[in-house]
Amino acid sequence: MPDFIEKIHFSSILSALLLLFSSAAIAADHDDLNFDDQPLKDDIVLPSWFKMSFLELQEDLSDARENGKKGLIIYFGQKRCPYCRAQLKNNWGKKDILNYTLKNFDVIAINVRGQKPVVDFNGKTWTEKTYSSAQNAHFTPSLVFYDTQGREALRLRGYRPPYQFRAALEYVADGHYLKEPFRLYLARAEKAFRYGKDGLNKYSHFMPPPYMLDRSHIPAERPLLVSYERPRCHACDVLHGGPLNDPRIRKLLDNFDVVQLDMTTDVPLVTPAGKKTSTRQWAQVLNLDYAPTLIFFDEWGKEIVRIDSVVWFYRLQNVLTYVDNKAYRNQPNFQNWRQQQRR
Repeated sequence: MPDFIEKIHFSSILSALLLLFSSAAIAADHDDLNFDDQPLKDDIVLPSWFKMSFLELQEDLSDARENGKKGLIIYFGQKRCPYCRAQLKNNWGKKDILNYTLKNFDVIAINVRGQKPVVDFNGKTWTEKTYSSAQNAHFTPSLVFYDTQGREALRLRGYRPPYQFRAALEYVADGHYLKEPFRLYLARAEKAFRYGKDGLNKYSHFMPPPYMLDRSHIPAERPLLVSYERPRCHACDVLHGGPLNDPRIRKLLDNFDVVQLDMTTDVPLVTPAGKKTSTRQWAQVLNLDYAPTLIFFDEWGKEIVRIDSVVWFYRLQNVLTYVDNKAYRNQPNFQNWRQQQRR
């Protein structure tokens, strides 16, 4: 095929994708981002179309390959997780997303608290709980996409709204993960339908520039929370109008240094590790593909945990408490710490 025809063909496909994403976003219910994130009273029932698996992942991968699938999705979930319910209802509850998933992937469920044996791709045996911990499934649902060769293609920590989940499915199924990071693939589509406030949200706890965040030589007195946002970001508006507007969250944030950075601008900054860069360049180094992303650093500038997905009051309160109490020193896995707290 001549080069110019290939270029026209690719341009047409990309335009169609952008139109598809734009239409989906306009039609999307804002409730996709709004829900009560208190633990559910009743257990979630997983869909019957999830693959019946003995959790021998290499065998599951072979089955997917033989059945013409593009790979596996490992779903790390919990029985009473409201974010898991949002994933099942708002994403896989949509017919187009479900059909695309069924065509291209087998989905394997792992209970982050479970004790069933899991045999990983290298033949090592774990329990569901220990495997989830080793995979850093801090926030449920965590979704890990593998291609037919067993290579990790994409990892999503936490619940993402439907337009992003559609993009994630296509990013892996069409092989874009071999060519570019997800943040670049998603950014092109997002340009078609960004909506929200034209500027960043104001917040009383944010530290003003200059952003001298270095704490690598002299420890800071308080942990650092970096809130990476962008203009025309509906999820950012929801965060500010919801959790950050709650007096209980505000009280917890009194114990933090809090800075808001714009991932679309080139404002100079010094990172917690002492490196000179800009807000945009640091966001690229951190490989951020979701706004808002909340990143927590300790007094020495080491990253503790990040929330790069939809977050509401209950989860944010728990993460703030986890960091404020320095619980990560004894329990580096947030999910394991939460289980200890419940007991």
